[in-house]
Amino acid sequence: MVAVLDHKRAWDAAASVPDPEVPCVNVEELGILRSVDLVDGVAVAKVTPTYSGCPATMAIEMAIEVALREAGFDVRIERVLSPPWTTDWITEAGREKLRAYGIAPPVEASGSVRALFGEVTVACPRCGSEQTEKISEFGSTACKAQYRCLSCAEPFDYFKCI
Repeated sequence: MVAVLDHKRAWDAAASVPDPEVPCVNVEELGILRSVDLVDGVAVAKVTPTYSGCPATMAIEMAIEVALREAGFDVRIERVLSPPWTTDWITEAGREKLRAYGIAPPVEASGSVRALFGEVTVACPRCGSEQTEKISEFGSTACKAQYRCLSCAEPFDYFKCI
């Protein structure tokens, strides 16, 4: 029973870390925290970066390490590259938090050729209108594109589908 409680405490500590670029979601909701296991008294957190060039990867790993150490665990962080992360791993709660924060969540499943070329219908996170247009391939970060709603005229970021 103690091991189960320690495992839950370790998971909760690691999962509570917010994404530094999109702080409205945590690493669990973003789907990049793969597992937290207790191995010989060490909390081993496995993390998959959103993409190989993501500048936040090291910051996220360090924040998870700090959260686990503050929870009283010895820590090892392991980066897992296979299978690669996809936007399909963003939880429904994460998608709702993105929308509430003003970022349109990815709309197409990974593997869609249309999504790879940005040929998707993106709904405005503020008013829900699908009358939107892409302004720029890149938004506030490389993983987002900039859109504008033609109904409410508000600009917004779209989290690209990977």
